[in-house]
Amino acid sequence: MSYGLNKYIKNLLPRRLFYRALLIVAVPIIVLQLVITIVFFDSLWIKTNKGMTKALVGEMKTFMVAYDNGQYNNNDLSGLFSIYLDLNVKFKKDEFFDKPLKERWFSPIDRTLRRELKSNIGVNSYWFDTTSYKSLIHINIKHNDGYFEFFIPKDRVTSTSARLFALWITLPALLMITIAIIFLKNQTRPIVNLAKAAERFGRGEDIDEYRPSGAMEIRQAGLEFEKMRKRILRHLNQRSEMLSGISHDLRTPLTRLKLQLSFIKDKDLSDKMSLDINEMEAMLNEYLQFTSSTYSEKDETFDISELTEDIINKYNNKNISKKIIPRVYMNGRKNLIERSLSNLINNSIKYAKKIDLQLSKKNNSVIIIIDDDGIGVPKDEYQNVFKPFYKIDKGRGDSKASVGLGLSITSDIIKSHGGNILLEKSPLNGLRVKIFLPL
Repeated sequence: MSYGLNKYIKNLLPRRLFYRALLIVAVPIIVLQLVITIVFFDSLWIKTNKGMTKALVGEMKTFMVAYDNGQYNNNDLSGLFSIYLDLNVKFKKDEFFDKPLKERWFSPIDRTLRRELKSNIGVNSYWFDTTSYKSLIHINIKHNDGYFEFFIPKDRVTSTSARLFALWITLPALLMITIAIIFLKNQTRPIVNLAKAAERFGRGEDIDEYRPSGAMEIRQAGLEFEKMRKRILRHLNQRSEMLSGISHDLRTPLTRLKLQLSFIKDKDLSDKMSLDINEMEAMLNEYLQFTSSTYSEKDETFDISELTEDIINKYNNKNISKKIIPRVYMNGRKNLIERSLSNLINNSIKYAKKIDLQLSKKNNSVIIIIDDDGIGVPKDEYQNVFKPFYKIDKGRGDSKASVGLGLSITSDIIKSHGGNILLEKSPLNGLRVKIFLPL
C-alpha cells in the first residue's frame, strides 16, 4: 500500500527540477500565508465584525425604544440618530416590510447581521439587503402596524483593515515567490545546460568546449563531464588513426598481390586468388566504415522525404514500392541517415524480391517502415543482429563477404540521432524494419 501511495505522489509531482524546487520554496510560503489569513480572519476580523454588528443592532433597538417612549419628537429623534450615530431611519406604515431576496449564507456580514437581528429583534420581524447598494445596508424592522426603514453605511459593520491586511499579506508573498523563481532559474540553468551538452554529445554531435557554471557541485559535475568527453574523443581519434594506419599497411600488400596475380599463367588459380583478395578488400572497407570518424559531421536541417526518394530512385528497382509523405524536415547528419537507409535497402534487395517502404509522420517523430518478402529473421535473433560482427547463419553464401557490421552501423546511426530501430514480422512474410527518428 505504501509503495502504491508513493508512486501516486510521484506521479503528481512535476518532472522537471525547476518546478520541483519551486514547489519546495512556494508551498511553505503559501501554506504559511493561508494559516495566518485563517487565524486573522477567525480571531480578529470576524470577532471585530461581530462586535460592530452587535453595537449597531443595540443602537437600532435603542432608537425603537425611544421612539415608543413618546417623550421625544420622532422627527427630532431620527435627526439626532442620523447626525450622531449615522443611522438614517424612517417609519413607514405598511404590512409588507420584507421583499424576496436570495440570502447569501457564505457572506460573513450577512451571517453576523442575521444572527444578531434574530436574537434581538425576532425571527420574522426583520429583513435586510447588503447587495443592492454599494456602500449602504438596507434593513427593515417590523414595528406595530408598519416598519422602520434603516439605511446604514457598511463601514459600521465591517472593518476596512481586512482588505489592507489581505493586500499586505499577498503582495509580499508574490514578491518572495517571484524572487525565488528568478534565483531558481539561475540555479537550474547550469544543470539544464549540462544535460543538453551531455545529450548532444551522446548523439554524436560535435559540441564546443563546455564551460561549467553555477554552484560548486554543478561546476564539479561539469568539469568531470568535460574531462570524460575529452577522454572519449581522444580514444576515438586514436582508434581512427590506428585503423587508418592499418588500412594503409594492408592495402599496400593487397595491391602487390593483385599485380602479381596478373603474371600467373594458370587462369583458374588466378581467378580464385583474385576473389579472395577482393573479399579481403570488402571486409577491410566494412571495418573502416564501422570505425570511421564521420560521426563528427555537422547537423543540418534537411528534407528526409526527398532524401528517401533519392535513395530509392538510385536503385531503379521496380520491385521497390513506396509511400512517402512529402516535405518532412528533420535536424541531423544527412550523410549518416542516407548510409543507414541504404544499408537496410541493400539487405532487403539481397534476400527479398518484393520491398515496400513507407515514410510517415506522427506527433514529433518520423516513422520509416521497410517490409520485404525475404527469409526474415527469427524472433529470438531480433536483438542479436544489431551486435557487431554477429551473423545468424555463417553458412550463407554471403557470409564470407560480410563481417556482420551493416545492421550494427545502422543501429548506431539511428540511436545517435535520438531514435530507435525495431524488427518485426512483415505482412509480406519477411522482415519488417521500423525506424523512429525525432523531428
